[in-house]
Order: sequence, then structure tokens, then C-alpha cells
Amino acid sequence: GIRPADTPGEAAAAAAALLGSRVRGLPVEAVYVEERLPIDRELYLAVTVDTSARRPLVIASGAGGVDIEQVPERDIVRACVPVTWGLQPYAARELARQLKLAGLLATRFEEIALALYDVFRSYDAELVEVNPLAVCGERLVAADARLNVDDDALYRHPDLPRVEEPDPDPRGAGGTELRDLGLTFVPLEGDIAVLANGAGMAMATLDALQHLGGRPMNFLDVGGGAAAEPMARALEVLASYRPRVILVNIFGGITRCDEVARAILTARDRAGTSAPLVVRLVGTNEEEGLRLLAEAGIAAHRSMEEAVRQAVALAGGGAA
Repeated sequence: GIRPADTPGEAAAAAAALLGSRVRGLPVEAVYVEERLPIDRELYLAVTVDTSARRPLVIASGAGGVDIEQVPERDIVRACVPVTWGLQPYAARELARQLKLAGLLATRFEEIALALYDVFRSYDAELVEVNPLAVCGERLVAADARLNVDDDALYRHPDLPRVEEPDPDPRGAGGTELRDLGLTFVPLEGDIAVLANGAGMAMATLDALQHLGGRPMNFLDVGGGAAAEPMARALEVLASYRPRVILVNIFGGITRCDEVARAILTARDRAGTSAPLVVRLVGTNEEEGLRLLAEAGIAAHRSMEEAVRQAVALAGGGAA
């Protein structure tokens, strides 16, 4: 959506062409006019949190821009900041010296670094980043910036706008509901619904399905300590998509297997789904959980491979 212009007339024509058009499927409702910068050099500057040192960390590089991830380690300078007194001018000047900035550029870098740290502290940020910090003659210009606020600190900043994420699944509102329950949900293109506790467990389940010829319908992580009610509601949402099979893969550590079994039975009764349920259940109170499912006529396994093979077979394909 970027259009260059050298005169006011060219700018007017470019704006008229953009307004009302679509860029990558999104409607253009406004045009932002910005100075075209004569960039001599691109720097990088950010403040984040060093979780190991438990301190703020200033990161700078003499090579910024779109390829910042490829910058060699030797070209990146770092400075841990004591929380008690924050980023001091002398520390900002030392960063400028390491970036080989001098004169007005070094002074301007110091001002920007101190201001960036102030933003970091004031807004409880996880990351505040300027990339590129453009050298334009004797000027330093923050050509682009990014601010990530710690979600746990948002209550202290009621003035900040909240961005509502769109429903991740165009097939219905289930994705939004699952997100509101605090669950991680990603829609896929297959016909075997997946529920697992833990991101690693969910990914392993998807890999096993793919390997054995199945087609997962989604990624759904209910977390290591998911309660029975959110799990039951998650299963109801999955059933509403009418999959061929629902595959549940649970390792009961924090979450007890008998509670999982009761949640599965509750969800099946409430959803009234005709899709067969295949469950792999291992862990705390495993025997009781398997007994409850067996009495209800639900196939339950201790082996993930056995459960996945049965799910693939019931879905009508794969190497089961």
C-alpha cells in the first residue's frame, strides 16, 4: 500500500487511488502521509527484559532494518540496566560509542535511548523497539517502532487501546469462545478434531495423525491443568464443527484422569455428537478414568499410537 510522491499533486493522486481500494484483501480507509527519508545508514535499538539477569536489557546494533535477525552476534551490543536507577546518560553514550556514532548523532542517540527506556518503564513493556533507527545526514529518525505491553500489566493502563483479535476460524465463532476460555486453538483443514493438554502433546498428536495418514481438523491445547468444565466446553465446540472423529490425548499429571473422563462424558451428553470419540488417557487416577470411559462405550487407550491409529481408521483413511 505504499506509494511514493514527489509533489503535492502526485500525493493527492496516490491517495485518491488508494482510498476505497483493497490491499491484501483489506479495505483502505485512510492514508498516512510520511516524509521520505534520505537514509544513509540503518541502526537498531530496543529495550526488553533479560529474564536470566532479571533486569531490563538495552540492545543496539549498527546494522538494522528488515534483516536484523541475520546480524552477527559480534555486531550487537547489549547493556543490562539496574532497575533501581534505570538507564543513565553515561550508559547511553557508551552504547553510541560502540556503534561508532559521534558528535550530533551520538547526542541524538543518547536522547532517543533515554526516551525509549522511559517508554519501556512507563508502559510496563515487554519490548519497545525502533527498527530502523535511520541515520539521515546529521539526524537520527525513528523510522519504525514497536511496543509490546505486558498483558499482566494492562490493568494499570486503561488509556491504552485494546485490540480485539478476529475469530481464528472462519467457519464459526468457536475459536473466539475457546480463546475466551483461555485455550489455544488453531483451525486446520482436516476432519479429525484434536484436543490435548499441553502444546507439545498437541503438536505430537498432529504429527502422529499426519504420519499415519490422518487429517487433523485443528490444534487445541487445553493446558496442563485444565479444569473439567472448560475441557467439556471445548469438546462441545469441537463437536459443533461436525468432525468425523474426535481424538482426545491427555497425560494426567496436574489434571486427574477421572476428572477428564467425567468431562468427556459430560461434553458428549451435552453436545449430542454422533462423531466417535477416541481417547488416550495416561497418568493420575488412570485406572478410574479408563473404567468410566469403558463403561460408557468410549474407546480408551494408554498408547498414543494405538489411539491415533484407531482415529484414522474411524475417519476412513490412512495407514491404520
